[in-house]
Amino acid sequence: MSHSHKPSTKLGQIINEVEESIIAILLGLMTLITFVNVVLRYGFNTGIIWGLESVSFLFAWLVLFGVSYGFKVRAHLGVDALINVISKKKRKSMAMITAFVCILYAFLLLKGSWDYWANFANLPQTTGRWFPTGFEEMKRTSYRAWYEVIDVPFPEFLRWIEPLMNEGERYEKLPRFVPYAILPFGMALLLYRIVQNSIAIYRNEADSMIVSHEAEEAVAEAQKLNEGSN
Repeated sequence: MSHSHKPSTKLGQIINEVEESIIAILLGLMTLITFVNVVLRYGFNTGIIWGLESVSFLFAWLVLFGVSYGFKVRAHLGVDALINVISKKKRKSMAMITAFVCILYAFLLLKGSWDYWANFANLPQTTGRWFPTGFEEMKRTSYRAWYEVIDVPFPEFLRWIEPLMNEGERYEKLPRFVPYAILPFGMALLLYRIVQNSIAIYRNEADSMIVSHEAEEAVAEAQKLNEGSN
């Protein structure tokens, strides 16, 4: 992906490496589980029962985590045919309008993702249809942390959460609030990255939310290769 930027501070570099490592680990685990399952199925007529479900969860984590990371490294694609023909002043105004819409949209996604995940984490949903106006009163009958996934077994190292989330009852499968946690986390990170980009636009450090021109750069790279081979 193009137009990526490297953080200038040591802390920024560490955070960047951590994020890239998480993405690499998620992708690696997906590939490994799928490969092993294929070998077992076609070579030994068996398979990992929880393989498909775990890969689905890993893919969801990869996508939702990667969306915010794409904003961070300025790699999302966009169409700028219209804004390129207007003046720089009007371009910034349109960019700020776009930034506001993106922030509003990400905020609504964060509210919706929290309300969905809270059902499975023994936490209250927000009140208000569009914007959170508070939190609902939780009753014991509203607790749903006992909901489990279908196939993925419960890892032993997480047994300590049973008294906290399941009233001491034993989990057989992974509780749903664990894989679903990427929903509010990913949307909160997305909102944070969009706000970062909006501030950069306001400070004239960026032109717009559109930051990558992959097709144009691919053509430029091809031209360079052709020139080098001649």
